Order: sequence, then structure tokens, then C-alpha cells
Amino acid sequence: MNHSTSGRKHYLDNIRWITVVLVVLYHAIYMYTPIIPLGVGPITDQAVQYQDAYLYMVYPWFMVILFLVSGMSARYYLEKHSHKEFIRTRTRKLLVPSTIGLFVFQWILGYVSMSMAGAFDSFEAVPIPILYFIMVLSGTGPLWYIQMLWIFSLVLVLIRKIEMDRLWTLAGRFRKLGIIGLILLVIPVFLSAQILNMPIITVYRFGLYGFCFLLGYYIFSHDEIIAVLNKHAIWLAVVAVILGIAYTIIYFGENYGDAPVNRNILNTAFLWMACLAILGIMNRFFDRSNSFTAWMNKRSFGLYVFHYLPAAAFAYYVGKDSSMPAVIVYFLTILAAFAGGYLLYEILSRIPLLRWAVLGIKKNKEADHVQG
Repeated sequence: MNHSTSGRKHYLDNIRWITVVLVVLYHAIYMYTPIIPLGVGPITDQAVQYQDAYLYMVYPWFMVILFLVSGMSARYYLEKHSHKEFIRTRTRKLLVPSTIGLFVFQWILGYVSMSMAGAFDSFEAVPIPILYFIMVLSGTGPLWYIQMLWIFSLVLVLIRKIEMDRLWTLAGRFRKLGIIGLILLVIPVFLSAQILNMPIITVYRFGLYGFCFLLGYYIFSHDEIIAVLNKHAIWLAVVAVILGIAYTIIYFGENYGDAPVNRNILNTAFLWMACLAILGIMNRFFDRSNSFTAWMNKRSFGLYVFHYLPAAAFAYYVGKDSSMPAVIVYFLTILAAFAGGYLLYEILSRIPLLRWAVLGIKKNKEADHVQG
């Protein structure tokens, strides 16, 4: 078995930035859906908003694939760095932006989110310092992902200290079970989806995301296992699309982000087949880099951190009361998310204190682009 990781795995970079693009599109459409009423609500008089089908087709799996890739990347990073370096880097790149960054910048998103929800009407008598703290907490937005990733990274270091890499070596034998074995992992994935789910703030799914992070580290970081997915990539993708269509048709109109829909077997089967297909397809056809993919990859983290604020601000201040056709409002919301996200990244990544606090960039505006 080849334990080395020579050469950068460009397909993981491509999965990352493409998934971030899908997340941005998701949030732009999400702003106007009545299904999860956390945006501004519908801007059309349609009895059925068919554009919301996109939300069902991507939501079950796009954060799961990010945690799988993060687990794989953690393995590649730790093959060349110490635990101390790993924790220090992860703390700066993940914990600092999702804690200190909230106080420095993301409270602005908290203000917009609270305005969108009409929350300020309930806080008229609240002292300004306390109101600011509430806005800070409300400004977490999509940063929940990096908060959880930091926690999982610490847990991983603890596990590694106990098992001394024996578990990773043992997990490599999983390749002998072939594609059937990888598909049957859907069973423990389904079970993990049933536990450690936070109430109210439903995105914090410690069971599912933590287990998938560890699967990425222990199982899918083996090149031989990825080779199995590469071989079966096409039919895995076909099955994933069929499951996604069935899932969307059956549950369209129901809250896909909470129980029971986000914990049922069809949801899990769809997300798992989608993740297997994505790893196989991307490894088979997109394990390469060019100037465009390098540019997108370099800015994907910044886009993820910043896109939600301009999307939410446009939806609240312009989109919800606009006389423009709905299709134009959707387009402009998407444009605001991308342009605003990139613009905020380019500006804040050049300001020394802010780039550390909001993006976790230490010395210069170039982000850490080691695989990990």
C-alpha cells in the first residue's frame, strides 16, 4: 500500500471551490423560499416555486462532502506536519475567524439577519453592549462549518495520540470490500445522522458531520479506495441523480433542513451516493489545475466567509420590495453574493489586523494553500 501523498490532489481543491459556488447559489435562492422562513420570503405569486427544487438537490450532501474532503486533507497535512503545527494552523484559520471575526466584522451580518427577522422590535429596551453581543452571535451565518471543523480537528489529534496511526493502516484494508463495502457505509452514516443533532440550530449536526470527517481521514485518504470510486464513478453518479430526483419529488415543500426529513433513509442514501459519485467523478476527470481553477481555489474560503452578507443585505434592502421581475431579483442576488463576497475578500485580506481576525491570514494576504 502506498502511504505517500506525493503531488497535490487537485481534484480535492476543485471539489472545494465548486461546492462553495453551489453554497453561494443555494443561499441566493434560499433567501426567497417559504420552506425555511429565515430569509425574506417569496417574491413571486407562484403557488409552487419550482426553483426551490435546487435547494433539495444540493442541501443533503454539499456540507457532507466538505467534511469528507476536510478529513482527507487533514490526513495529508498531518503526514508532513506535527500535531502542534496542525492545531496552531487550524486555530488560526478556523477558530479565529469564527470567534474573533464575529466581533470584528460578522456582527454586521448579525445586524442584517436580525433586521430580516424583525428581531429589533423585541430588543428596544436592551442596552447597546448587550445588543451588540446578540448581533455577534447572530452573525455566525455559514461560519458554523469552520467552528465544527476546528472541534473535529482537536478530536482527531486526541484519537491519533491514542491509536498511534494503527487505525488508519487498518482502515486501508477496507479497499478489499470494494464498491459494495463503500456503499454499505451508508448504514453507519445513517445512524450517525440520528445522534448529536442540536435543537433549534439544526445545522450543528455533530454526529453526521463528525463521522464523515473521520471517514474522510481514515477511509477516503487512501488512494486505493479513491481508485475504486474512480472505476465506478459513472454509474454512481447516475444512481445519485435518480435518488436526488426521487428525494426532491417526494419531499418537495417540506422542511428539508430538520427532522424527520433530514434524517430519513432516502435523504441519507442520496447524500451518500452523491458523495461517493463526486469523489469518483472528480478524481477521474478533474484531477488537474489551470489558472482559472487556481484562482477559484485561492479565493474559495474568502467567498465562503463573505458571500452571505451581501446576499442577505441585497435580499432585505432591495429584493423583497423590488418591482423588478423575480428572475432579475434572483440574478442580482446571485451577483451580489459573488461580487460582494470577492470584493470583501480582496479588501479585508489586504488589511493586516482584519485579515487575521476575519480570515485567519497571518503575515500576508496569501492564504495557506497546503493541502489540508
